[in-house]
Amino acid sequence: MKKYIRLILCACVLSMTLGLTSCESYLERSEESIVNEQDAYKNFFNFQGFTEELYYCIPLFYNNYWQSDFNWGEDEFIRVGSTWFFGHKVDNGDFWGWMKEHDGWGCCWMDGEGVTTEDDRMKKRLWPLVWYGIRKANMGLENLEKLTDATLEEKDLIAGQLYFFRGWFHFMLMQYYGGLPYIDHVLDSDNESVRLPRLNYQQTADRAAEDFRTAADLLPLSWDDTKVGQQTLGKNRQRINKIMALGYLGKNYLWAGSPLMNYESTGNKTYNAEYCKKAAEAFAEMLTYCQEEGGAADYSLIPFRDDAGNYTYSNIFYTYNQGLKIPGAPETIFQAPSYAGEWGMVEQYIPGPLMNGSSAAYTPTANYVNYYGMANGLPIPDATKADPESGYDPTHPWKDRDPRFYHDIVYDGVKCIQGATQTREEHRYANLYTGGSYRNDDSGSRSGYVLHKYIPHPFNTNYDDWGQNKGICVNVSYMRLADIYLMYAEATANAYGSPKGKVEDFSKTAEEAINHVRDRAGVGHVADKYLVSTEEFMKEVRRERAVELAYEGHRFNDLRRWLLLTEYPYTIKTAHDFDRAAGFDSEHPENNCVLNMKERVVLERKFGTKHYWLPLKRVDTNIYLEFAQNPGW
Repeated sequence: MKKYIRLILCACVLSMTLGLTSCESYLERSEESIVNEQDAYKNFFNFQGFTEELYYCIPLFYNNYWQSDFNWGEDEFIRVGSTWFFGHKVDNGDFWGWMKEHDGWGCCWMDGEGVTTEDDRMKKRLWPLVWYGIRKANMGLENLEKLTDATLEEKDLIAGQLYFFRGWFHFMLMQYYGGLPYIDHVLDSDNESVRLPRLNYQQTADRAAEDFRTAADLLPLSWDDTKVGQQTLGKNRQRINKIMALGYLGKNYLWAGSPLMNYESTGNKTYNAEYCKKAAEAFAEMLTYCQEEGGAADYSLIPFRDDAGNYTYSNIFYTYNQGLKIPGAPETIFQAPSYAGEWGMVEQYIPGPLMNGSSAAYTPTANYVNYYGMANGLPIPDATKADPESGYDPTHPWKDRDPRFYHDIVYDGVKCIQGATQTREEHRYANLYTGGSYRNDDSGSRSGYVLHKYIPHPFNTNYDDWGQNKGICVNVSYMRLADIYLMYAEATANAYGSPKGKVEDFSKTAEEAINHVRDRAGVGHVADKYLVSTEEFMKEVRRERAVELAYEGHRFNDLRRWLLLTEYPYTIKTAHDFDRAAGFDSEHPENNCVLNMKERVVLERKFGTKHYWLPLKRVDTNIYLEFAQNPGW
């Protein structure tokens, strides 16, 4: 083989560490763990040092640049003029833009320089690191027999991590690019006969499933429960375990059973019930181990508020003034290590220079905000028209909304400056009405809303002394427990053909799984009219994923796998234009009256069928015929 994807053939063993640098060191680092290639496999301590580098290969999708875009669905506006972001290129149908050679700035987390042994967040990129990680995992698996100075527990821990990462790296690639060769051995760059063909998606997923299943069978629920883990007791949260492996086993099967992947593999544009059944069973198995369902593993939903009414829900996404403690536990299942420099991630959502002295980059689209329905659990069919059934009133559009709306979204009239200010008093409250000071396509809101999900109040630096010195740590997880419940609901309904379907010996039906997530926030249950069929139920499944997982990087892949990316209304991004009525209530902005509410289309994305898969690099598809380019590119 000539060069088969250069990055998979590059690299041998580098200096390894027994830990990752992070906000709070969940994976302890030891200088004694640095080993050479000859000694890498001789005992558990050294082999674990070799394996730890795989954690450095986890791409940092949410914080890999000064300002990072990772929400490419119909959910977000990028400030006018920010043409270097991949999200801007997606809006224009230019999916080549994920590649550094087409990017220009190197700001897309999917490509660029990938470094495994440094804590530089800007070098944690998908394309170079996952190919490197696949090779490294195979190197470890091929050398397992050299691990003789180890207990059975130690051997299982090493093997379980290697199998997990090999499956996970393949999954990360195939969800964007479709079926690929499944690399299960170390490739020899000098072997001209190696011409591994691309498999279809489901064939690739079957191979990943084998690795996830093997990992789940080898790994413990928690490293704290092992003899090895006692050495780093309480700092093992991010180490790969049975819960993570089962979570990705289920997700891998659900993706394989989704309409896009089923169409790519079989020509059928519907859900594949068999894959959905496998997914539902994997999720059910995982959930039975979790504390949330009475199991022993320390995973549960974080409460929405504490007794004082403060949002504890925010602890999923960020910590603030907590000594740079990593957020997420006990809800987060899988996340990348945290590196220094979260400030850019936070600052990009603050209207500037009004509030923070720089330019804001991203604001929620009005069409996406519409997914946040009413507190009674019913959706908003049209944000400009009254709906007697749900109780929505366009003259009081912020009233009685889903409680997550108030946590995630800044709307007109919300207090944004807490302390005293003499020069900009008129900006104390969010002026998001038409013509308001927060409405600005270049450096403010393009839609009439501001995202608040990753930002504590007061969310400004100009007036309230809120800044980097206050110690904020953001970590947007790849997978968390609420996501598992929603994927279980989707998989189960499509596996058994009913919202009332459930996996045998598991406590919850598909309907009950969604309601369980809603109960956390105090949202009404799925209405009866959405329980008459799986097709109707899926409308609420999709909306619930949009709300609960809003702006966490899921939407683009969800729209793709549902075969909705090219379909109206998922192709439009809109703004809400309205006027403030008299009688502004600064204490209870949710009760304020607005006039002339209108929804305006700002842009429409022109997508074709080729946009369901990202193009592969030409330099790689030109290596040999069996590694073919995706259709249309």
